[in-house]
Amino acid sequence: MLTHRVIPCLDIEAGRVVKGVRFQGLRDAGDPLELAARYDAEGADELALLDVRAADQGRGILLDLVAQVAAQVFIPFSVGGGLRGIDDVRAVLLAGADKASIGSAAARDPDLVARCANHFGRQCIVVSLDVKRAADGRFELTTHGGRVHTGLDAVAFARMVADLGAGELLLNDMDADGTQAGFGVDLLQAVSRAVPIPVIASGGAGRVDDFVRAVRDGGAAAVLAASVFHSGALRIADVKAAMAAAGLPVRPTGGS
Repeated sequence: MLTHRVIPCLDIEAGRVVKGVRFQGLRDAGDPLELAARYDAEGADELALLDVRAADQGRGILLDLVAQVAAQVFIPFSVGGGLRGIDDVRAVLLAGADKASIGSAAARDPDLVARCANHFGRQCIVVSLDVKRAADGRFELTTHGGRVHTGLDAVAFARMVADLGAGELLLNDMDADGTQAGFGVDLLQAVSRAVPIPVIASGGAGRVDDFVRAVRDGGAAAVLAASVFHSGALRIADVKAAMAAAGLPVRPTGGS
């Protein structure tokens, strides 16, 4: 039986971990290498690294940091932010990442997903979807941390990139991001029912029950959070214990 993954996210700006609400009001949350080592020891299943300003600033990811994290941890990790093409994906994989996460570039050029999947294998291609609820009730795909509206239907886009070769989807609920009010189960249900690949829930985690609902009710294969882990409000072990108590299979933690 497949286990459900718990994934801490390290949002990176200028070499530091930061956190805000809906990617605004970013504040320092710690050293990425220290946090990565801590989460590895505490039993995280994976890590996600996101360079939150790379796309805005038109630059590539911080490859030195990727290599340092790869040398620090023994669990898989994905890297995203500013990946614009096959060369960028190759660079982060060669630096030690296990998966590359593409977002804004996939929205501009969905065929990039197919090219990357064909070149590197779909198992290491994650498509990151920043989604907001539109006034008419649709789920709209946005980019650049929710600041740029594409007008595209997020569920239809998710189905398309899954068909093109995405290995999994990182579903960022931009209305809930950083609020700790709970994952958007309605969004998770809509996307997870539309695609045959794993969906990672992101945005809104505040309590252990939120993680349970994302999997049990929303259909998520994995759950991702940042600030509740960085602050110590929740631990990886807390989340996994709640999920196991709800009958959801998880990998045991080795941390205290």
